[in-house]
Amino acid sequence: LVRVSGRVVLVNGVSRYLGGLLAAELSADPTIERLIGVDVVPPRSDVGRTEFVRADIRNPIIAKVIASAQVDTVVHMSVIATPFGAGGRTAMKEINVIGTMQLLAACQKAPTVRKLVVKSTTAVYGSSSRDPALFTENMEPRNLPGSGYAKDSVEVEGYVRGLGRRRPDVDVTLLRFANFIGPSIDTPLTRYFALPVVPKVFGFDPRVQFVHVDDGLEVLRRAVIEDHRGTFNVAGEGVLLLSQAIRRAGRTSFPILSPAVSLAGSMFRRTGLVDFSPEQLRFLQFGRAVDTTRLRDDFRYDPRYTTLSAFDDFVVGSGLQRIIDPDKIEAVGRTVAGLAGLGVGRA
Repeated sequence: LVRVSGRVVLVNGVSRYLGGLLAAELSADPTIERLIGVDVVPPRSDVGRTEFVRADIRNPIIAKVIASAQVDTVVHMSVIATPFGAGGRTAMKEINVIGTMQLLAACQKAPTVRKLVVKSTTAVYGSSSRDPALFTENMEPRNLPGSGYAKDSVEVEGYVRGLGRRRPDVDVTLLRFANFIGPSIDTPLTRYFALPVVPKVFGFDPRVQFVHVDDGLEVLRRAVIEDHRGTFNVAGEGVLLLSQAIRRAGRTSFPILSPAVSLAGSMFRRTGLVDFSPEQLRFLQFGRAVDTTRLRDDFRYDPRYTTLSAFDDFVVGSGLQRIIDPDKIEAVGRTVAGLAGLGVGRA
């Protein structure tokens, strides 16, 4: 692992939640001489000694920022997951795809750039009934994402790999994160589990996987200050069944028939409760899990939080009031299972 002093690091998406946290973390690293944060609005949180530059990566001005500062490391954190936060699906795609193309073009032209770290998502694997138990980094999706954030991320990854071929001297690190979770992060999935009654597709109990914000930030930090070329899945160990997660959040679920899933998603979007995209609805029907062996072997890092403990930290730390005690639910389940001659374990 190589650490180089006197470096100039640019974090794109510094005003977003994770981008701001990463900038604050990197501010404490003495090997980074200069830290630049780029976004269209100023960060609302403390980003340490990060120098904020107001710029839209869809504009070629980003090339001037990289060239004038002699940036050697670019961290791309600004692929947006929800149309609502971007001002609509058209604006979301422009930011995600067109913005990434402009940023990568700037990186390609800048001779000082030697490292690119890209925050991607396990959503690129899609979700379907034909998925393997665990996706490894070299597997193709059984059902290619056809819309939204997942489709944008597939396109972004394609452009990133293209840069790697054109500039083999640039170390490209592509991090595919499972769904982030933690006490203070706000995502469609955390809002979903905070609903008083949680909708669930009838007849399906998918496996879900999470990565705690603290572990995600540590992987990002190491990707910036160390050399880790390649593509890596990032997730906490193990999985939860969706029904188990709902119980652990102290919620109860109500079944929705498969044909009504899209209608229910549209209803939640209109009410503003949860901004569910089509690929997120498929995830809640079929689930997804990934293998993280490559991460542990190359980064030599085992996430501190498992999927289970990350979810429990979200439930406790977010102050989520339990409407139903999961221990009572599980006790009833064990009693019913015992009467039926079956064994039921804890989630």
